[in-house]
Amino acid sequence: MLQLHRPATSHAPTSGVGRYLWWRAGQQKGLVVAGVALGVVHAMTQAGAPYVLGRAVDDGLEQGISPALLTWAGALLGLWVLRALTGVIAHRVDVANWLRACLGTIHLMGATVAATGENVRRTLPTGEVVATVASDSPRIGEIYAFAGRFFGGLIAYVAVAIILLHASAPLGLAVLLGIPLVAGILAIIVRPLQRRQAEHREQNGRLTTLGADTVSGLRILRGIGGEEAFTARYRAQSQRVREAGVRVAGTQSLLDMMQTLLPGLFLAGVIWYGARLAIAGDIAPGELVAFYGYAAFLTAPLNDATQGVQIFTRARIAARRVLDVLRVPPAVTDVGATSTLPTGPAVLEDPSSGLRVEPGTFVALVAADPDETAALATRLGRFDDAGGAASPLLGGVALADVPLSEVRRRVVVSEATPSIFTGVLADELDVRERGDSGAVAHAMTVADAGDVITSVPGGLGGTVAEKGRSLSGGQRQRVALARALMTDAEVLVLIEPTSAVDAHTEARIASRLRPAREGRTTVVVSASPLVLDQVDEVVLVEDGRVAARGSHHELMHDAELAVRGEVTGARAEAAVAYRRVVSRSVDDDAPAETPGETDLTDTTDLTEQTLTGGAR
Repeated sequence: MLQLHRPATSHAPTSGVGRYLWWRAGQQKGLVVAGVALGVVHAMTQAGAPYVLGRAVDDGLEQGISPALLTWAGALLGLWVLRALTGVIAHRVDVANWLRACLGTIHLMGATVAATGENVRRTLPTGEVVATVASDSPRIGEIYAFAGRFFGGLIAYVAVAIILLHASAPLGLAVLLGIPLVAGILAIIVRPLQRRQAEHREQNGRLTTLGADTVSGLRILRGIGGEEAFTARYRAQSQRVREAGVRVAGTQSLLDMMQTLLPGLFLAGVIWYGARLAIAGDIAPGELVAFYGYAAFLTAPLNDATQGVQIFTRARIAARRVLDVLRVPPAVTDVGATSTLPTGPAVLEDPSSGLRVEPGTFVALVAADPDETAALATRLGRFDDAGGAASPLLGGVALADVPLSEVRRRVVVSEATPSIFTGVLADELDVRERGDSGAVAHAMTVADAGDVITSVPGGLGGTVAEKGRSLSGGQRQRVALARALMTDAEVLVLIEPTSAVDAHTEARIASRLRPAREGRTTVVVSASPLVLDQVDEVVLVEDGRVAARGSHHELMHDAELAVRGEVTGARAEAAVAYRRVVSRSVDDDAPAETPGETDLTDTTDLTEQTLTGGAR
């Protein structure tokens, strides 16, 4: 049984289609060489059959049933047995070549998408990446699956050419010149086919992108009544794909017809000319049989060559799409990463903003523009090296100088719109494979996600649907929070972890987070007073810099003093700005995630009490 090993993913050239395809062949050179060798042997068994058959006819006509005839008959049987055996093995090797190239390319793109992070979404539509994985990778694999047949037919063609010219120069020239003529006519048809295939691939990629975007935003579309508009767009684009496909099919059908008609006419012409030579006595009857066999055989390399051109054309189009993905630069790299982070608790700093977080503290980041604090939070986890900002420091060591694997182990960032993957709920939560069921249950309790366990058939042992679509927005957010807590990271950065839950749920989560993260550093991006009242320190960020810091109660008290004119200057301005942001958060606070689940009067009382600093 042929084994498919994990493909290499490093040093793939992206400068050109030809270089990538050659590199891909090098990654599986053993299989490619085996495929070509088997293809040559397979083709030569068929090429040798006409010669053996011709000799058997001549010896049979001259000597009747004789040892010579039986010898040639045995040789012919041996050729076909060998052909059958090599055909079986060659097919297995061809499939292995196809799988290795296809899956290797998919693995490369997967590694690239994982490494590039946000850059791939900024550069390419999600649907285009999906279409490249689903449609283009198999096209690349076809080249290596077909290589054995192509080169086998080419070598056999040269061998037959030598035999034909040696047996009869006129008939040999007629056969050898006729094949390129037929191939040239077919090549003329292939050119427009290439162009139309590229157009069809382009339109299909746009359709996949549109479909992926529509599905991911279906709830929003329903909310704003935009389903019909997007349905019309999808219908129009699908018609463009259909029309492009019809144009491809028209050219393809013409090519298929000519592939059958032209070799047939060529074969008929060879037989007519050979028969005249046999009648004239220039060649023996056995040679005529052999020439017919050669002519019939040479139509196979002709068809293989035409099919090879089509396969290579599709592969070139596919490889260009693959290279578009592979060329996306990573958001972060390990270039020059030779430093090591100090062991034990360490101070987290961001020189660009002036943020300093002492080890083991619970700190909240607040800004009038939520994107500002979200950008700062993702920078703390070194999600993007672009932008020119100085690298954050952990224990005085720049994270940009530390290998990413160590940064990801020590600093974990949970984003505002987390992704939930398909799989067993407990396994999806335990991403670091701690194997501690008690820790999983505790993390779900801290995240107040007990209702998720009861809503998933099978509880923690049940399967979560793709993207967590069977869960509500608040449930997905709480599952993501539990998953982040399960990492038990030294530094945990949470971006708006409670934005999709009601106030009572938010209050329970906020009160549980602090003891759950005792002794470890936690940074939370939130303007909710229910969360801010639980943290050790609140940091107000304005224009990318730290403008004020203190407890929620202290900043609110300073704002009261500023309003009464008892505090002035920058401190007063910052405190008033902080109160404005937090007050707006209360005003914009949404009701419970499940209508009717929470009493709105109780929710308002709770948030107003916390806003004034009295709920602590």
